[in-house]
Amino acid sequence: MQKNLNLSKLLSDKNKSKFRKFLLGSNEKSGLIVNFLLYVVLIIISYIYLYPLLYMFSTGFMSIDDLVNNSVKWIPTSICFDNFKQAFEVMDFGNVLLQTLELTVIPALFQVGVCCLTGYAFARYDFKGKTICWGFLILTFVLPSQATMVPMYLLFKELGFIGTVKAFAVPALLGQGFKSTIITLVFYLFFSQISKSQIEAASLDGCGHFKVFAYIALPSVKAAFIIGFLFSLVWYWNETYLTSIFISNSSIGNANSMTTLLVKLTRFEASYKLLNEGNGDNSLNEAIRMAGTVICVLPLLTVYFALQKFFVQSVDMLGLKD
Repeated sequence: MQKNLNLSKLLSDKNKSKFRKFLLGSNEKSGLIVNFLLYVVLIIISYIYLYPLLYMFSTGFMSIDDLVNNSVKWIPTSICFDNFKQAFEVMDFGNVLLQTLELTVIPALFQVGVCCLTGYAFARYDFKGKTICWGFLILTFVLPSQATMVPMYLLFKELGFIGTVKAFAVPALLGQGFKSTIITLVFYLFFSQISKSQIEAASLDGCGHFKVFAYIALPSVKAAFIIGFLFSLVWYWNETYLTSIFISNSSIGNANSMTTLLVKLTRFEASYKLLNEGNGDNSLNEAIRMAGTVICVLPLLTVYFALQKFFVQSVDMLGLKD
C-alpha cells in the first residue's frame, strides 16, 4: 500500500514537472508562455512595419470613387493603373532612377572599399596614436552633419562638386561617407577574428603585407562586404537632406543637376501641378501620391528580397564567429 502511494506521488511529481517545463520551458527549450509572448511581440512589430506598406499598395491602386467611398477600406473595387502611369510621368522615373543609382551605388562602393582598408589597419597593426585616431573616427560619427554643412557646401562649390556625384563620391573615397564609422567597425570586428597564427604562417612563407591582406584577410570578410554595401546603399538612398543641399538644390543654377527618387517625392505635389498645368483637372489625390511612394520604395524592396538570403547568411556568420 505504501509503495503504491509513493509510486503515485512520484508519477504526480513527474507530471507536474513536465507540465511546468511545458509552460515555462527549460534550459534547452522555451516553454509555451515564452513562445506565446514572443509570437505576440513579433506579430505586433510585424504589423507596425507592414501596415504602411500595405496601406501604400492598397491606396495606390484605388480610383477616385474608391477614395471617396467610406465602405472601401483596403480592397479597391477596381484596379486603377492610371495612378502609377501619372506617378511615373511626374517622377520622370527612368532618368531619375539612373541618377539615383549613380548617386547611391558609386559612393557605397567607395565607402566599402575605404572602410575595409581602415578596419584592417586598426585590427591588424599597432601604431602610435591609434587611440587618438579611434577617437577622431568616433567623433566623425557623433558630430552631426548640420555642423559641417556650411563649410562643406562652400568647399564643394569652390571645387565644382555641387550638383554632381562628386559631392558624395569624393567624401566617401576619403573615408567621410554617410556613417562610415559603423562600416569601419563592422570590418574591424571581422578582421579581428582572423587567427594571428594564420597571418604569422603566411608571413613565414614569404607573404608581405599586401599578399596577406589580399589572400588571407579579404576572403575571410566576404560577409562584411555584403553587410557594408547593403547598409551604405540604404543610407545613401534614403538621404534627402544633404542630397537636396549638395545635389538637387534649385538655387545652384545648374540645369543639369542630379536628383534622387526620394527628393523627387518630396517635391511630388509641385511637380505634378507643373506637369498638369493648363489641364482642366490638376488636383492631386491620395492614390496618385501613394503610387509615387510605392515607386520610390519598390527598387529598395526588390534589392532586399533579392539579397536577403546573403544578408541573413552574413549576419549568421558574424554571430558564429563571435
